Amino acid sequence: MTRRAALIGAALLGVAGCTTAMDTSGIDPLVLQTYGPVSGEPFNIPAIPVAKVDPQYLRQTVPTPANIANEKAGTVVVDPANKFLYLVQSDGHSLRYGIGVGKAGFAWAGSAEIHDKQHWPKWFPPAEMQQREAFQKLYPDFAAKYPNGMDGSPKNPLGSRALYLWADNKDTLFRIHATNDWTSIGKAVSSGCIRMWNQDVIDLYDRVDIGTKVIVLQGPGYTPLEQITAPPVATPIPADGAANTVAYAPPAQ
Repeated sequence: MTRRAALIGAALLGVAGCTTAMDTSGIDPLVLQTYGPVSGEPFNIPAIPVAKVDPQYLRQTVPTPANIANEKAGTVVVDPANKFLYLVQSDGHSLRYGIGVGKAGFAWAGSAEIHDKQHWPKWFPPAEMQQREAFQKLYPDFAAKYPNGMDGSPKNPLGSRALYLWADNKDTLFRIHATNDWTSIGKAVSSGCIRMWNQDVIDLYDRVDIGTKVIVLQGPGYTPLEQITAPPVATPIPADGAANTVAYAPPAQ
């Protein structure tokens, strides 16, 4: 356990007693710093209003839960039922983050690995997603406006970072990615992807490598990953102007 992680965990005790007002006088400065504005990025990343969020979803070091205690250090374990993501450590503890998960009908479970990591990734929503009425209301004429995918920006729902999950050498189309909607953490609202606050996914992104194992725990109504029809392996294309990234083209229909 790092000293910084331990201090963050201890500092959260101060957050637990806070009200939902924007008064931050009772919040430990380390927590405010952890979730403050992020500098050095191509776009502004605003602070998370920590006084308004459930403190259990703030990043903290906790004892590794018994049901995942046998996982190797460095493994990422997603607990959709409780809206937590764990990064298992070697000392009997795990770094725990709050997440947003798939809504009813989109929840899944299984094992995958991180196949790619991208800064401010382009977004290529699958054709099936684009056909949904809710999507068309949010992004009318998406295909015409973004024939080569939506560039990374605060308007892009993947946010500042994305970890691409593959299984059996195929893109699952599921991601661990940032969200610009801070209120969605702790909720089941996505189309199957794992959402994190920008500050947290940046932290996780820097801690994990390509090939990291990701386990999504089973829960009521979750579809096993192996029962989800995966598309053919996508073809990498240049991510125009995106530094150090490769964006993946949608599979041919």
